[in-house]
Amino acid sequence: MPTRAPLKNVRNIGIMAHIDAGKTTLSERILFFTGRVHRIGEVHDGAATMDWMEQERERGITITSAATYCTWGDHQISLIDTPGHVDFTVEVERSLRVLDGAVAVFCGVGGVEPQSETVWRQADKYRVPRLAFINKMDRTGADFFGAVKMMRERLGAHPVPLQVPVMVGDIFHSIIDLVEMVEITYVEEHGLATFQVHPIDDDLREFAEQHRVHMLEALADYDDELLHRYLERHDLPVEIIKRAIRQGTLEDRITPVLCGSAYKNKGVRRLLDAVIDYLPSPLDMPPVEGENPETLEKEPRSPNVEEPLSAVVFKIAADPYAGKLAFFRVYSGRIATGDTVLNADKGNTERVGRLVRLHANQREEITEMAAGDIGAMVGLKKCNTGDTLCDPAHPIILERITFPEPVLSVAIEPHSKADSDRLSISLERLSEEDPTFRVRTDDDTGQTLISGMGELHLEILIDRMKREFNVQANIGRPQVSYKETITAPSTARTRFVKQTGGRGQFADVSIQIEPAPGEGFIWENKIVGGAIPREFITPVEHGVKEAMELGVLAGYPVVDVRVTLVDGSYHEVDSSEMAFKVAGSMAFKEAAGKGRPRLLEPVMDVEAVVPEAYVGDVMGELSARRGKVGGMFDRGSGKVVAAHVPLSEMFGYATKLRSMTQGRGVYTMQFARYDFMPDSLAEEVVQKVKG
Repeated sequence: MPTRAPLKNVRNIGIMAHIDAGKTTLSERILFFTGRVHRIGEVHDGAATMDWMEQERERGITITSAATYCTWGDHQISLIDTPGHVDFTVEVERSLRVLDGAVAVFCGVGGVEPQSETVWRQADKYRVPRLAFINKMDRTGADFFGAVKMMRERLGAHPVPLQVPVMVGDIFHSIIDLVEMVEITYVEEHGLATFQVHPIDDDLREFAEQHRVHMLEALADYDDELLHRYLERHDLPVEIIKRAIRQGTLEDRITPVLCGSAYKNKGVRRLLDAVIDYLPSPLDMPPVEGENPETLEKEPRSPNVEEPLSAVVFKIAADPYAGKLAFFRVYSGRIATGDTVLNADKGNTERVGRLVRLHANQREEITEMAAGDIGAMVGLKKCNTGDTLCDPAHPIILERITFPEPVLSVAIEPHSKADSDRLSISLERLSEEDPTFRVRTDDDTGQTLISGMGELHLEILIDRMKREFNVQANIGRPQVSYKETITAPSTARTRFVKQTGGRGQFADVSIQIEPAPGEGFIWENKIVGGAIPREFITPVEHGVKEAMELGVLAGYPVVDVRVTLVDGSYHEVDSSEMAFKVAGSMAFKEAAGKGRPRLLEPVMDVEAVVPEAYVGDVMGELSARRGKVGGMFDRGSGKVVAAHVPLSEMFGYATKLRSMTQGRGVYTMQFARYDFMPDSLAEEVVQKVKG
């Protein structure tokens, strides 16, 4: 086992970006320059270390987050390379939950693209400090300052360039470091860029000074000594500038911006230096807070090996050789092979089998992990993504990971009886791994339905069933995951009375429901005077929730509704929890039927990048698909058409766009929101469901 670095020298970071911004290429360079690998693997050759799945190498995209570790100087870096495609956004979500810092990669030509915004919001959600790396500065049309401006306008960020590129025409010539005020020039030797650090040329001095002033003015809020020296026009030591940058970054009030070309090996070493200088160690992060499941009180846990164990499982993976792998991050204490740990969410204890440190799909066996470490465990039987592992004597449940709901479903049926058995196993394993992959059986048709985040997501999962589990199956047409809601308040009073030979059943419930747009489900209890005993209140809520799972229009889940329990009555002998649960379910169905229910459909953010000559055709096609075009702007040499389009209208759009633009158009799509479906189309869906 490698010697563990002091905690202040540990960095747990992720690489995040829009698809094709160069995340995996950057990760490969980091592994090469830190000595973790001795040959650079290229994404386009299908040889990238971090893209180890067959499906990733065939498609040239990252599908699953890959973890590794490396060293830079006397620092240890745990690195997670995350996917950029919106269908696999769950991988970004669960990775950011356990990381201390991140590097956001932006394409120098594309700037801030749709998935860039999504991953940025996810990092905001978990308050993850981050650096920005403007990549692909060697490409024609690269615009460093345009990308920085887009960060400010589209992300609401406060970017502070620490470097500026020197462009000679369209050629990326060198980088000016504004902190040390030096110029870094790269020279190609034997296919690898070597660099020379030298004083800034006289003809670039004014350009560099101008941007350094902007940097210092942005940093003056974070260090009193820097502000004083700057105002008094004293010399500013590099250490003071770096201290201010680090403080602003740790407080997540600024985003330092660097630049380079990962593919050409330019700027990567300086980025590694910046990771060490400005991103937090586990000691810089506030203690995690959890809830004691016994006392229900909040408890903090500091990143200290002497504290009781607390760790979060952020990913489950099925390994063909090792079995079930649980990826986890240790927040406090230590864990060793043979230890007994408590799964606080499930309430069961398990014995730790083997501990491994990860390098993509390779593993190094270790005997112990401690606060700040990220690794994996073999041998856990009952464990899911988001579960907290802790010391049985000091139970705690840390913040869970929330995942988006699936938006697309397909029916799947096995070819044969043998395939049927394997299908059940594969669906169980894959749903364990991926919380956004759901499996259910349609009560009316008996079909098995699988749901996911998009066409590519389901395509990859079906491909894995065939390759990893040898399942042959027929796949139905994609079905959109609709939802239902109400548009008017209503009330209902339901009496559930059932008399049998012995004890009967009695429950009387009165509820009031009203729309709650964007608020999900809200439950209120306004029972006064003991009209319904306290022990029967929760069963009424459970009955309402159960009824909401199968709405009144077409059997889709009901969302965005406030339900208030206002009155009722009970029988001292015949009333029971089950009776009140049934009454709550019946009351909700009656009230929802009177509340002018409507269907909601998923609406996607779509951005089509096309040559200017095809803009009119593309806008017309999107409008024909019930899209609302929101704007058009330039990106490099192309035009970007932004629109909101219902998911049900986007099937087959990739083929149509290619044919309209002679193969020169591309588009990206990500979930935006649920919106009301036109009544005429909703009626078709309802009739189809009722058959």
